[in-house]
Amino acid sequence: MKNMQSSSFLALGFLLFMLILSHPSSTQAQEVEDEREFDYARGGHMGPEKWGEIKEEWSHCSNGTMQSPIDMSSRRVEMVFSSKKLYRNYKPHHATIKNRGHDIMLQWEGDAGFIRINDTEYALKQAHWHSPSEHTINGRSYDMELHMVHLSIDNKIAVIAVLYDLGKPDRFLSKFAVNISSVSDQKGEHGHSGIINPRQIQMSSRRYYRYIGSLTVPPCTEQVVWTISKKIRTVSKDQVKLLRDAVHDYAENNARPIQADNQRDVRLYGPGSR
Repeated sequence: MKNMQSSSFLALGFLLFMLILSHPSSTQAQEVEDEREFDYARGGHMGPEKWGEIKEEWSHCSNGTMQSPIDMSSRRVEMVFSSKKLYRNYKPHHATIKNRGHDIMLQWEGDAGFIRINDTEYALKQAHWHSPSEHTINGRSYDMELHMVHLSIDNKIAVIAVLYDLGKPDRFLSKFAVNISSVSDQKGEHGHSGIINPRQIQMSSRRYYRYIGSLTVPPCTEQVVWTISKKIRTVSKDQVKLLRDAVHDYAENNARPIQADNQRDVRLYGPGSR
């Protein structure tokens, strides 16, 4: 009887183990939390060209066929006329600032709302910044790019991106400049920033690009739904400098180079003319 019970427990344990292996966890699906294991130095042994060789689970960075960022070239973009706005249902919630090594991340600690794409809800998890922009439009790069990372209940990823030119300060960033400074050069450290309302991030819900790509940092997970606001916002030179100086990684930028589009569909949604 004991042998039968032991065999049953072993069989059950093996089944649970196989289920865990076969189902990607949110940790596997999302971006690397500690960015010290790679960098942005072109031609270096830890730079973008080598990310896929650093770890086996990062192999998509080298051999993936749906990698991001890409250039939104007008000759390839298909216009989709639609009066339907991007559905965002955000709400204020506690969030913390974290220095990940190459960027500053704002991480919501609970339910900060969600977006809905094709009847799938994606919960908002975190936001972070790249400078210069990673995505380009007709070959043009911008001064900064914000990524808002979302995750569905079955670990599908959706990212909203906002592009910025130098100009007036961004009001959202201005609200917690002091908090960013508090984690300056403190890699892995958290700085509490209190209640943060993601609805205060300005973006266009009526005109936006969409395509299927990947995370732009390891593990470069693919099948990410990208939504890129068409309206270009502004950010001050001091704000861009603050975000770069805070991480003290001695890199001029934290933007991954443009990846091959491999003839992927890129659509521009909007209510009328461009």
